[in-house]
Amino acid sequence: MSTHHGESAVRPEADKVLKDIADYVHNYNITSDLAFETARLCLIDTIGCGLEGLRFQGCSKLLGPVVEGTIVPNGTRVPGTNYQLDPIRGAFNIGTMIRYLDFNDCFLAAEWGHPSDNLGAILAVADHLARQGQRLTVRDILESMIKAHEIQGGLALLNSFNRVGLDHVVLVKVASTAVVSKLLGLSHSQTIDAISQAFVDGQSLRTYRHAPNTGPRKSWAAGDACSRAVNLALLVKKGELGLPSVLTAKTWGFYDVLFKGKQFEFQMPFGSYIMENVLFKISYPAEFHAQTAVEAAHIIHAQLKAMGKSSDDIKSVRIRTQEAAIRIIDKQGPLDNFADRDHAISYMVAYPLIFGELTSESYTDKSAADPRIDALRAKIYCVEETTFSVDYHEPSKRSIGNALSVELIDGTVLDEVIVEYPVGHKRRREEGAPLLIEKFKKHISYHYDADHQKKILATVSDTENFSKLPVDQFTDLFVKQ
Repeated sequence: MSTHHGESAVRPEADKVLKDIADYVHNYNITSDLAFETARLCLIDTIGCGLEGLRFQGCSKLLGPVVEGTIVPNGTRVPGTNYQLDPIRGAFNIGTMIRYLDFNDCFLAAEWGHPSDNLGAILAVADHLARQGQRLTVRDILESMIKAHEIQGGLALLNSFNRVGLDHVVLVKVASTAVVSKLLGLSHSQTIDAISQAFVDGQSLRTYRHAPNTGPRKSWAAGDACSRAVNLALLVKKGELGLPSVLTAKTWGFYDVLFKGKQFEFQMPFGSYIMENVLFKISYPAEFHAQTAVEAAHIIHAQLKAMGKSSDDIKSVRIRTQEAAIRIIDKQGPLDNFADRDHAISYMVAYPLIFGELTSESYTDKSAADPRIDALRAKIYCVEETTFSVDYHEPSKRSIGNALSVELIDGTVLDEVIVEYPVGHKRRREEGAPLLIEKFKKHISYHYDADHQKKILATVSDTENFSKLPVDQFTDLFVKQ
């Protein structure tokens, strides 16, 4: 006979990553003026992207309460609508509309992502609490955004989730859970519990948003992550315990089950680096690895026009690009919907070469039906440029370079057009900030009359007083007229 004493039932100490995130959320003081100003621009832009998403039926049909007609007392207000929802459903609504067009901000590293996705959870919870009488201002939203950006981006700097088949929205769930835990009044230890739950929540982590041959990209994945984050924080607030060794537990932990036994690495301590260096999609609603390629395509379209030629005269287009772009958006064959098209570099380059523009409407079924698009896509191919791949990861650069070379049917080869930094990059922030406001003006113009547009613009442009504005007064600005 053999003797077996069984597993120890003693709860282990919480994993260091969980404690570090909770320490950052509860104890770190954001002092960077640059971070707060960038967060202000980010908040404005993200709300605008959500409003723009509402104009598309594919987005609007996903929104509203689960039971039609439900109005929640002191509920979350969903911008651009009259919905008043519980904070979990509110987070889904806001997160979905923000991300639907893929026009919100971006951060690129070993893992890519859209840190402003977290606003879905942050705004839903903050607005609900404000309407219950809690004193919260826009500055609280900005601070939560800075910290959510930092958590998501900090985890993304050196850790590639996509290489093990995990979508980056898992980081939205983790970051949102952390920051809304503090907003909801959870203690430091409860925040650790909530964050641990975010790593094991039943959400299908493999949402296949970028994987080949897996069907359409889930346009509501970010909204789902936001709603799950709020739900987890509320469950812990009611007494649900966490899983302290959720990452490091042998056999059953996140590292062994989902990360091939590898532990997370960190390039720097949590601070405000990610918000300060975030990328804005200003000129084009295109997946960010293609932003500079789209800019180059516009330049070439103008050159062709000046030569008295058009895209019909093109024989081939070579795109020198980063390794990440080849892995994520170098796609051939049929593109079934909006979400597929804005994640295919051949489509995003072909469209402006033909039409001289790339807008949200460029991805609709009606626009995509033009046979010239797929004909030109077939002539476009990508090659990796090692220098671009290296500079993509260099902390002092973080460029997103693309270079387009076009050969015409008559044998003419146009000068290669190289663009390394998109207008939404930190290096072009002075140039980009006014354009970001113009983008916001366009997005609100479809929803509000001229007087209300002026009121919104005056409020968000008042840098001295904007951060002092109560949260519910801020969200009331965007109620449907």
